Amino acid sequence: MENLVISKKSLQGHQILTIRISHEAVNELDEIAAVSNRSRNEIINILLDFAIKHAEIK
Repeated sequence: MENLVISKKSLQGHQILTIRISHEAVNELDEIAAVSNRSRNEIINILLDFAIKHAEIK
């Protein structure tokens, strides 16, 4: 699996969504955000972009 590189992106033109996720996922996102010095929102967008690019639908 290839490595995920985290860099800043502009958030212009984005849509606001409300989602429900587990407390465990929030805790893990907060850890990643703290270590990378980024907001939780930035981390979610980075991870979601990565997942979309690497998703395989069967």
